[in-house]
Amino acid sequence: MTCPDKPGQLINWFICSLCVPRVRKLWSSRRPRTRRNLLLGTACAIYLGFLVSQVGRASLQQGRAAEKGPHRGRDTVEAPFPEIPLDGTLAPPESQGNGTTLQLNVVYITLRSKRSKPANIRGTVKPKRRKKYAVASPALGQEALVGPSLQPQEAARAADAEVQGGNLGKVGERPWRLIRGSGVQVGGSDFQRPETRESNIRIYSESAPSWLSKEDILRMRLLADGAVAGLHPVSSKSGARLLVLEGSAAGSVPGCGPSPCGLLKQPLDMSEVFAFHLDRILGLNRTLPSVSRKSEFIQDGRPCPVILWDSSLSPTSNETHSSVKLTWGTYQQSLKQKCWQNGRVPKPEWGCTEIHHHEWSKLALFDFLLQIYNRLDINCCGFRPRKEDACVQNGLRPKCDNQDSVALAHVIQRKHDPRHLVFIDNKGFFDRSEDNLNFKLLEGIKEFPESAVSVLKSQHLRQKLLQSLFLDKVYWESQGGRQGIEKLIDVIEQRAKILLTYINAHGAKVLPMNE
Repeated sequence: MTCPDKPGQLINWFICSLCVPRVRKLWSSRRPRTRRNLLLGTACAIYLGFLVSQVGRASLQQGRAAEKGPHRGRDTVEAPFPEIPLDGTLAPPESQGNGTTLQLNVVYITLRSKRSKPANIRGTVKPKRRKKYAVASPALGQEALVGPSLQPQEAARAADAEVQGGNLGKVGERPWRLIRGSGVQVGGSDFQRPETRESNIRIYSESAPSWLSKEDILRMRLLADGAVAGLHPVSSKSGARLLVLEGSAAGSVPGCGPSPCGLLKQPLDMSEVFAFHLDRILGLNRTLPSVSRKSEFIQDGRPCPVILWDSSLSPTSNETHSSVKLTWGTYQQSLKQKCWQNGRVPKPEWGCTEIHHHEWSKLALFDFLLQIYNRLDINCCGFRPRKEDACVQNGLRPKCDNQDSVALAHVIQRKHDPRHLVFIDNKGFFDRSEDNLNFKLLEGIKEFPESAVSVLKSQHLRQKLLQSLFLDKVYWESQGGRQGIEKLIDVIEQRAKILLTYINAHGAKVLPMNE
């Protein structure tokens, strides 16, 4: 009989030495079987049964270990479920007799906390697409598939036809065509079509957002991806330059000559891109298409806004950059007369221009949301300007005593459509506090466009702006992704609430203005 070497075994043997003689004495003697003796004997019997079951289980495990011995490199039997303390601490590994350390197999389970993700906006998740390969038939002979860079004019005409047909998802992917020539290796089943460059105007859904027309998508792709054929300086203090672009058929977009052009502005004018998308979402449709583009002509390589050059705009004066001459006083007088509203021809003494009355309501709403002051308040009389504002740098701030004689600026029409305005120079300001908003822009306005007000009330402005601005890849990344765009939208949403409060407080009418 071997002597036990562990404390647990010593305790078991000690209890057995006490229980066995007492049980035998209880059942063999003629003493009365009192309740205490019966309870003690029953407890000893249960404990003996527990020991017998433990011995049987240990012997079974030893037998299994002996069967698996040749396949395992350890001499000891590991417990199938090692005890792990609940307090997160583990005891040091046990040391064996031969000086080696028994390593415990501990499995750590990490519970990952649930992260709150922003909602996915439709059209902003890129679908997984299978790669397609073009196989050239041996019967083609001296024919091969060539990319769009060899035939830019014909590819652009095909892209224009795709836009007119409604296939917006492929606009900008110039089609492949077959050409004949010598020295072209064709044949075999492993011929792979080269991959086209991904457009900076990304559309991952079946169609573009409903507020952007097919022509808008075409012109955005042209401004973002078109090859630059030339660069011409513009006689302007802002330092803007004119980009002559390739890749468009003649007559498909307004051009500055035989080729379309885009006005390249400074990186600080990036809010022009935001203004274009806001204009389309509100249903105003008065701005020119604008995108962000990284140009090799900028020294530091920062993205800059590129606005479509429209040669159909009416000529402007050098002082006010306007196609009509209006002062603040005559502008307020024309608002009272409601020029051209309901088809009514104004009288000569009313002082009306060719611009329809509703155009001023759209302009005032648009300028208030973006706090654009360079049209209706060039002297910054309706707010506290900063040192870097143009009115302060040009010394116009003190000229607020006689506001009726102050001329309006950047009031532009088209030659063939003098009734409607075209919003240019739409640099907005997102850092202006709520207590310094320019309410002078809303002065004299008694009606507001129903299409714009309905969007502001619908609480879908944020979703639409995210979906629309996501199309412009360069602009999205330049603003810090969704997090940066959300901050800009926060400002617009807060100003929209203030504008709606202003409309209710002043009893302004909300009318359909889709003439």
